[in-house]
Amino acid sequence: MRFRRLLVLLLVMSLWGGTMIFADSAAQKVRVILNGTELDDAGIMAEGKTYLAIRQLANTLQSIVVWDEGAKKVSIFKPNVHMFLFQDSTIFGNVNKGNKYTFKVFAQVDSLTTDISAVKVSIFDPGGTEKVIQSENEKISKDNFWFRTGDVKYNFDQAGKYAVRFYMKLNASDDWKLVSEKVITAQ
Repeated sequence: MRFRRLLVLLLVMSLWGGTMIFADSAAQKVRVILNGTELDDAGIMAEGKTYLAIRQLANTLQSIVVWDEGAKKVSIFKPNVHMFLFQDSTIFGNVNKGNKYTFKVFAQVDSLTTDISAVKVSIFDPGGTEKVIQSENEKISKDNFWFRTGDVKYNFDQAGKYAVRFYMKLNASDDWKLVSEKVITAQ
């Protein structure tokens, strides 16, 4: 009786092991490295083709991804968003740690091939804490527009990199999609 159980267990484990080896050879993980940083679970290779996780890449590549379940279609929108940071009439990107600055964010957007319902500009300190600079809920259906924030008063109290990020929403119920980022360095 024990011998029979051992034989059955050995057979089951052999089949399971063979299945796992076959599955591993059928679909292998692919390492995706973007600007020197490896993305987690970003891709697999199966039958000689590479498949990438588009939603993860969309955020990294600063684009908007829309999945149409009915058509089984992915649409990717990548507008050109150029941000400039102005203190009075001077463009800047580096600041002194511990100082408070008053500045404006200007964004030029072109090649926008879909309508959007809102835009937002935020600043993130080196620890990742967000402060919303300005958010506008208005439908934009132009392929080219400018966006300017009001005066921002911000204290750069830590040394490090501060990210100024520009977001868009396609619909009011959607999540914010990152489409551009500018870095301010505090030393």
